[in-house]
Amino acid sequence: MKKIIIRAPSRMPGEAWDKLEEQLRTRVGECTITRVIDETLIGGFCVEIDGKTYDMSVSTQLQDFSVSMQERHFGNPIKEAEDMNAYFSRCLNLFHRHTVVYQRGKVEKISDGVVRIKDLPNRSYGEILKFDSDVWGITMDMEENGVGAVLLSANEHVRAGDNVEGTGHVVSIPVGDVLLGRVIDPIGRALDGLPLQAETFYPVERPAPALIRRRPVDTPLQTGIVSIDSMIPIGRGQRELIIGDRQTGKTSIALSTILNQKDTGVICIYCAIGQKASNVAQMIETLRQNDAMAYSIVVCATVSDSPAMQYLAPYAACSVAEYFMEQGRDVLVVYDDLSKHAVAYRTMSLLLHRPPGREAFPGDVFYLHSRLLERAACMEKKYGGGSMTALPIIETTGGNLSAYIPTNVISITDGQIYLESELFHSGIRPAVNTGLSVSRVGRAAQMPAMRKVSGTLRIDLAQYREMAVFSRFGADLDTSTRALLERGECLTNLFKQGKDVTYSLWQQVAMLTAYRENLLTDIPISRLGNACQDLFQTLRATSPAIIAHITSTGDLDKENQTTLINALRMWKDAYTAKNASTENK
Repeated sequence: MKKIIIRAPSRMPGEAWDKLEEQLRTRVGECTITRVIDETLIGGFCVEIDGKTYDMSVSTQLQDFSVSMQERHFGNPIKEAEDMNAYFSRCLNLFHRHTVVYQRGKVEKISDGVVRIKDLPNRSYGEILKFDSDVWGITMDMEENGVGAVLLSANEHVRAGDNVEGTGHVVSIPVGDVLLGRVIDPIGRALDGLPLQAETFYPVERPAPALIRRRPVDTPLQTGIVSIDSMIPIGRGQRELIIGDRQTGKTSIALSTILNQKDTGVICIYCAIGQKASNVAQMIETLRQNDAMAYSIVVCATVSDSPAMQYLAPYAACSVAEYFMEQGRDVLVVYDDLSKHAVAYRTMSLLLHRPPGREAFPGDVFYLHSRLLERAACMEKKYGGGSMTALPIIETTGGNLSAYIPTNVISITDGQIYLESELFHSGIRPAVNTGLSVSRVGRAAQMPAMRKVSGTLRIDLAQYREMAVFSRFGADLDTSTRALLERGECLTNLFKQGKDVTYSLWQQVAMLTAYRENLLTDIPISRLGNACQDLFQTLRATSPAIIAHITSTGDLDKENQTTLINALRMWKDAYTAKNASTENK
C-alpha cells in the first residue's frame, strides 16, 4: 500500500483537502494519506508519493520567479520606478506557472565537506543539489541506496537529517563579453564587488570539439619571451605545459604571455587553482597596471575555498573560453596550477572512499586532465575558425619529471617548457632548460622572420653548455673554442629578461640577427642589456620601414634582411665609437 503525504498551509479549506484526497485515491488506488500543516508553503500544496514531491505551493513558485529574475538581471540596481514596473512586467510575461516535481533525500552523514545522502534516486553525475540551509552541492558518487556529494561552500549549516533536493541541472557559468575585466569564482559569482549581468550560460563540463571540426595549428602565439618564441614556439590552439619546481618563474612566464597579447585580439583567461588570495590579488593588480584586464578574465578558487570549488575552477574557465572560441575568436587559458587541481580531486575522492592508486590518486585522475585539455583546439574556418590555447602549469618536487601527475600531463599536452632550479638560482631568468623543453607543433607555428634567424640557436646553446663544462677544468682553449664560449655566453644573456618584460617580434628579430652577425659578442656582458636598448632606439629612428614590414607581415625577405644587417652594422660602429670616447674621458 502506497503512503502519500499532503502538505498545505492551515488556510486550505477542509473541502479542498477532501477533494484532493479523493482525486489521489482515484489515480493511485489503495493508499494511506497523511495530512501535514506547513505554513511555509504560503498557499497551494505539496504531494509526496514514492519519494517524489509534486510541488504546487506558492512559496516554490515565488522562489522560481525570483531565480528567473536573477538570471535575467544579475544584480544591477533599478533606479527609476518606470523601469521597475517594466522590468517586473517583462519577467511576469516570461515566467510560466507550472508544477515542480522533485525528489527529496535525507542527509545521512557529513564529514569534511562530503555528504552521504539516502533516498535520492534517479540523480545524474555532476547534478546540483540544494540543502535545507541554502547550501549547494554536486553529486560525485552514485550508489544503490543514495548518492555521495561534495559541498560548494562551508558545511557548518548542514546537519544529518536535513532535506536534500535534486535540481535536475548541472553546474553552469555565465559567459560572454560581459566577463571581460572581471574576477569570478567557478560558479560565476563576481569576486570584485561589482554587479554582473549575463544572458548566456554554459555548463562547466562540455565535450571536446570533434576531430572533423579541428584544423592543424599554424598560427603563432607570441609570448614576448625570446627563448620561447625562438626555440619553443607556441601556436594558437596548442597545449603547452609549463613545468618546474616551486619558485622557478612558472606563473611569471604565463603572466608575461598574457601581457604580450595586448592589441593582438587574443582573449586571456587566468584560472587560479588553490593559490593564495594575496598572490592572486598581486597578479590581478599587475594586469590592471599594464592595462591587460581589458582583454582578460580571472577565474579564481583560492586555497581557502572548498576542494569542490578548486575542482570546478579549470572546467569553468574552459567553458568561458569556449564561448569566445565558438564566436571565431582566439583565446589563451592559463591553468595555475593543475598539480593543486589533482590534489583537490584526490582529497574529494579519498573522502568519498574511492579506491586509491599510485600516490593515493584515484584511477581516473588521467581522465581528470585529459578531458579538460582536449577542449583546447584550433577550429576549421567553417566552424568559426576560433582557437583556444592552453598553458597548464605543473609544479614538480626536486625536479622529478617522472612523478605521476607530471608524466600524465606531459603525455596529454603538445610540448613542455621545463624551468630548472639551477638555472633560476644562477641568475638565468626565465630559467628555461632548452634541452628538456620541446614544442611538438614545431616551427609550423612560428613567424617566418623568427624562423630564419633562430635556426641554429638550440645547437649553439647545446655546444656552449658542453664546452663550458670542460672549460672549468682550466684547460688551454684554442681560438675557435674561445669564440664559441663567447658567443654562447652572449646568447645566454640575450635570453635573460626581467619580470613582466616582453619583446615584440621586430625587437627579437633584431637582437638575434645582431647575434648571428657577431655584433654583440665583444660587448661586455654587464653592458649587453643597455646595448640592446640602444639598438632598439636607433632602429626606431633610422629604420622604421623595416620595423613596419616585420610587424605587418611577420616575414623578412632577403632585401629587408640585407637592409637590417647594414643598419645593425652602422649602429655597432656608432655604439663602439661612443663607448670608446666615453672611456677616453
